Amino acid sequence: MTRFSSRIASARGLLFVPGHRPDRFAKAVSSGADLVIIDLEDAVAAEDKARARDAAAAWLAQGNRAVVRVNPPGTPWFQEDLAGTAHRGCPVMVPKSEDPAVLADIAARTAGQCDIIPLIETAAGVERAHEVCATPGVARAAFGNVDLAVQLGVAADDHTALAYARAKLVSASAAAGISPPVDGVTTVLEDAEVLRADIAHARRLGFTGKLCVHPAQVQAVTCGFAPSKSELEWARAVLAAGDSVTTVNGHMVDKPVLERARRVLAGMNGPHPAL
Repeated sequence: MTRFSSRIASARGLLFVPGHRPDRFAKAVSSGADLVIIDLEDAVAAEDKARARDAAAAWLAQGNRAVVRVNPPGTPWFQEDLAGTAHRGCPVMVPKSEDPAVLADIAARTAGQCDIIPLIETAAGVERAHEVCATPGVARAAFGNVDLAVQLGVAADDHTALAYARAKLVSASAAAGISPPVDGVTTVLEDAEVLRADIAHARRLGFTGKLCVHPAQVQAVTCGFAPSKSELEWARAVLAAGDSVTTVNGHMVDKPVLERARRVLAGMNGPHPAL
């Protein structure tokens, strides 16, 4: 486990910033996001890949911290992307994660110094989610709803169509003993209600964070995944009653309920400062 693992595990709002726009890096950090992800993949055209990689390397060389989303393994840019991040020990988000052997190789090549965040966004990745999440070096998984929706032929904002994939990722993360996963992006930027609905749906399924594509989404995401006032009151009442109490406010209390109450209160302190 690296010194950044706990930050990754507790992050609620994770904000993408295009790698070829270093003028936006500091603004992304000041947005309040728990983690900033410098994107070398989807947000960057092929002709700008090298420039984005150099900009990310320069930012990291100045002592700044960020997650780097590299290009997928097997693409012409992957090897150089990984080489540019490995010696700095920064976390790496790996798109199209579906092969545990590939992730294990990344962990070996970075000598275990780079936490891996597999972005599960293919049907094969969903079906192999447990193996992916259980790969040594994986700190937390993220869900790529847009790419998966394209492959499945469904809408990226269709909660029903993607419910199986989301549930599979939550279950796989729990089975692997890592933190609950990070939900995918909300592509609608002008409708706050759509974002709130996406957050509520993800929370209901067991996600504890969300990828953001615009700084304006960060506050809603960070607050939306924090324990609510009623949840905190419930958790305090359960724990205040003591381990021997079997009911609180007419509801059964046993060991799993006590553990859930502890997790709720642990979440009230929020994530660590942003990378």
